Order: sequence, then structure tokens, then C-alpha cells
Amino acid sequence: MFQLFKMAFRDLGRNKRRTALSALAVSVGMGLLLLMSSVLVGEMQGALRNTIKLFSGHVQIRGLNYDENKISLKWDDLIENPQALADSVKGQVPQIVDATPRLVASGIATHGENSRGVQIVGIDPDAAANQVYREGLIAGDFLNADDREGILVGKPLAEKLGLEVGGQVNLLVNTSNGDLVEQMFTIRGIYTTNTFGYDENNIFLPLAKAQTITGAEDRASLIFIVLQDKEQADSVAAALQSPNYTVVTWRDMNAMIVQVEDFANAYMTIFYLIVLGITATVVSNTLVMSVFERTREIGILAAIGMKGRRILAQFLTEAALIATLGVIGGLILGGALSLYFARYGLPLDVSQYGLGILINDRLYTQLTLDNVIYLTFVTYVVTLVASFAPARMASRMEPVDALHGK
Repeated sequence: MFQLFKMAFRDLGRNKRRTALSALAVSVGMGLLLLMSSVLVGEMQGALRNTIKLFSGHVQIRGLNYDENKISLKWDDLIENPQALADSVKGQVPQIVDATPRLVASGIATHGENSRGVQIVGIDPDAAANQVYREGLIAGDFLNADDREGILVGKPLAEKLGLEVGGQVNLLVNTSNGDLVEQMFTIRGIYTTNTFGYDENNIFLPLAKAQTITGAEDRASLIFIVLQDKEQADSVAAALQSPNYTVVTWRDMNAMIVQVEDFANAYMTIFYLIVLGITATVVSNTLVMSVFERTREIGILAAIGMKGRRILAQFLTEAALIATLGVIGGLILGGALSLYFARYGLPLDVSQYGLGILINDRLYTQLTLDNVIYLTFVTYVVTLVASFAPARMASRMEPVDALHGK
């Protein structure tokens, strides 16, 4: 084995430029794949974190007949005495960090000649689960629980409608009996979660005011629950089951993200094979050229008794060394790029996309150990498979023909 590696190092050193270019091709290919895999993981995990933090929570309690797609405000679809229920479940399950009621309604925001359909969300301003909006405040003040005229709007919506802190906007809101009510509200603050689609469509006001204007009285659409760890969702949901309401987990509410991730993984597998196929072709061509250059040498080795399988092993060892150099370079290149973008992010113009997924306006890569191991293994395998044909060609040469350069 040592002799094989010694001869492989010698043979690869005969044409250092060609060997370096072959290893560089493998490095660039693997580095690109590591970067792309970290982009995919970062995008999907970021979207899932945003959705849990802003939209679904880890667990939700809903009325038995509540349909989030219809944003129903009928009393039969809502949860009665929601704050009492939220306090009860917090005391019942120690894994719950916070449980807070939310009332969701649809409406239209109008300012001057500009208008836009929006989702109106009544929240408890003091709840820990709503701290994300307080932290995202970029202008003005946060809501107070007893405020009857103030609202919080997202930065994209404020820019689109020309809203400013202290200015007023007219809200046309659906009510529980199917009517529409209209009221002027004052902009208390402008927030950003760095998620364009969410900030553009959601207006917040205190829960008590939302219950009054919609006619929901002491009712809420859901109880938004935050846990210590998202993996606790199933056990917590099981502990909260009741015939009086429905309990759903983040997995139930984020099936679309899982489907998109599965589709993206399938697409990336094809992309992996294309890139590795190109790099493997470079390595294969390198070995083919090496075989033709060393035809007489191969004939001499065969004539003095070297078996065909040892000649095959010789060329496969050379391919393995090229793959090793390429993988090391790829790990350095891909790892460095992934770490850089994990820290500084990739800017995205998400305003042009309506994917239904909460994507940040800056994407942070996330390189996983599983992907590193998987891509390292696949790169080795593809490189060795591609080198098998020229290695087999060398091992099957007849000594007499090879000595005559045929």
C-alpha cells in the first residue's frame, strides 16, 4: 500500500500544473456545493424560526370550529375567557415560557388615496411572546394595554401608505356579526421584523380594543404558546388536549415549509450531481491523458509481471490523492464562505416574492456537520467512479502493444 502511494505521488508530480488544476476543479465544485447546502439550510431554518416566532408559536390552542384560512370572528369559533385559559395552561405545563391570547381579524387600511388589505391582530402588549415587536420598534412608542386609539404598523406598510408616527390611518374592520366598522387610529409606532411579507400585512392593536371593535367581547382567536424548545411541542400538545378546544403544533401549521424544503432538497441533489459530474470529468480527462503519456511505462510494468489489478489500483490511488487534495481545498473554501455569510448574511429583495413563507431580507447560511460528511463522501465516490474507466483502460493494455505505443 505504501508503495502504491509513493508511486502515485511521483506520477502526479510529473505534471504539477495539471494535477493542481484537477484538484482545484474538485475544490471549487465541493466548495460551491457546501455553500449552496448552507444557503438552503439557512433559508429553510430561518423561515421556520420566523414563522414560529411571528405566526404560529410552538403550540396553539384554538376553538373547535376555528378556521385560520377564513379568519372567522363568529363567537362559536372563538375561545371564551382566553386570558383565564392562557394563565391556566401556563401553570399546568412547566415547559411553557409564555401563553397569550390573540384575536385576528381582516380589514382595510386607508390613508389619503392609498389603501391596502391587512390583517389586524389584537395582542397583549406586555406578553413575553410579543417582545419581538417591541424589540423591532424603529420609530415611536410601543402599545399600551389600555390604548383605545393607537396601532402599530410595519415599516413596509408605512412606506406604501405614507404613514408616520403620530399620523392617522382609517381602518375598516370585519366584525363578529358580519358587519363592517370604521374608525380612525393614530400610529403609535412603526416596527420591523426584517420579514417584508409579514411587516407589510400585519397591524397590531391592544387585545381589549380589538375585542371591542370586532364585537368579539371577551373572546380570542387563539392562545399563542411559546415553549423552551420546539421539540417539546408534541408532548405539550398531548398534555393540553381537551374536548373543549383544538391543540395544534408548529409542525401541523408549517407543513408548507416542510414541503418546500423537501422539494428544494430534491432539486439540490440534481444540482450536486451536475457540479460533481463536471469536476469528475476534469479528473477523468487528467487520468486519460496520464494513461496515454505513460503507455510505454505501463507496458514495461506489465512485462515484468505487474498484475492488471495492481495497475488499476495505481491509477485509482492517484485519483484518490487528487480527490483528497480537492476535498481539503473544498472544505476550506466552502467552510470559509459559509462562515462569512453566516455572520454577515446575503441581502435578499424579498419584496418581489409571494411564497407564503416568512423569509428575512437577509439570509444567513447554516453549515451542518451532516452536509459536510455527506458531500465529502459523495465527492470521493464520484471522483473514484469517474477515474475507474481510464484506470481500467490502463490495466487491460497488452504489454507488447503498450511497448510499441499502440
